[in-house]
Amino acid sequence: MSDSSAGKAAVYVGTAGWSYKDWDGIVYPDPKPKGFRPPTFLSRYFNTIELNNTFYRPPNPGYCQRWLKDVEGREDFLYTAKLWQRFTHERDEHWTAEDVEVFRRGIAPLADAGKLGALLMQFPWSFRFSARSQDRLRELADEFGDLPLVLEVRSRGWVQDEPLRFIESLGVGFCNIDQPRFRSNIPLTAHAFGDVGYLRLHGRNYEAWFDKNAGRDERYDYMYKDSELDEIQAALDEISRQVERMFVIANNHYRGQAVATGLLLLERVTGEHVEPPGRVGELRSNPSSFST
Repeated sequence: MSDSSAGKAAVYVGTAGWSYKDWDGIVYPDPKPKGFRPPTFLSRYFNTIELNNTFYRPPNPGYCQRWLKDVEGREDFLYTAKLWQRFTHERDEHWTAEDVEVFRRGIAPLADAGKLGALLMQFPWSFRFSARSQDRLRELADEFGDLPLVLEVRSRGWVQDEPLRFIESLGVGFCNIDQPRFRSNIPLTAHAFGDVGYLRLHGRNYEAWFDKNAGRDERYDYMYKDSELDEIQAALDEISRQVERMFVIANNHYRGQAVATGLLLLERVTGEHVEPPGRVGELRSNPSSFST
């Protein structure tokens, strides 16, 4: 699964997280059998999963050990993880040395086992290119630079020459994103710095993206069309030609659409059909049947 026909890169395709109640009966069996483990289930179909829970709190080393056990026997499987929001979203008070230590200690089992493919520094749309943001990123590169860091930013100002040169100078990877194409948003790009390429797919739900009344599920409720997947595949191929490892993470998670999207892209990468779980095949062929 990790061999890419697109270029030299090993390509890893998966979903952003696994803990979604709305996946029950669509992706997951409902009810779930005794001992059901979502990472084990998803690893039958994908060769990566992006850990979202590490964004909300520092990872517990014991949980990381369990996640390693969940994918035992999958030698080609790698996790990616989000950096704790303490470092990216809480900007009023600077983090402490203890904050760094607790996160590093938590993620260490994955890193030490060689199963941490990337550590994603995800910043919000409001994080703009400035002297202050550059200082913050330099500090984070110093704190975590021994790990495979990748930067995700969302506002268009970051994809100009000067910001891109700055990002490259940090020695971190760049997270290309697909999101609704408003004038202020970063469009779909194919930038690559270093050995790790990254592409996150947020969907293109224009109506809900900046709607303050829209919840998480509504914002990421989107199923990609074939023509849109053509655009994404072109970016994937371009990035893959420049890196050694290429991660593609589907974040259009509502009602299993990330699973459907990930499998469609995986089939394009490998040229092999993957039989989808549950009702995901129905979702791929008739997305409107799952609309709310």
